[in-house]
Amino acid sequence: MIALAYLGALLASTGCMALLDHRFRLVFWSDARRATVVLSIGVTVFLLWDLAAIGAGFYHRGQSPAMTGILLAPELPLEELVFIIFLCYLTLVLHGLLGRRPRRRAEERM
Repeated sequence: MIALAYLGALLASTGCMALLDHRFRLVFWSDARRATVVLSIGVTVFLLWDLAAIGAGFYHRGQSPAMTGILLAPELPLEELVFIIFLCYLTLVLHGLLGRRPRRRAEERM
């Protein structure tokens, strides 16, 4: 059970962000096609970055009982992909939240 702790925490956090996204219509519930494209590009860039670092010998998989041990490629654990998705989605949600502030202030002035 402990082997799923990190993956479970990442998935739970991503789920909570999806609830915020849904409630405030920030990313996927605002424009699903654009969100999918932007998220895919971000995930691809970070995965290529990780693969380059692994190939250069800068990055090695950590050993932790909280990780599943599932590898997608040598030295690339499943949790890394889920973390990259989480990181990119978090960035999009924060961008959506911060983008709402100027619009709201402009509406209040009118």
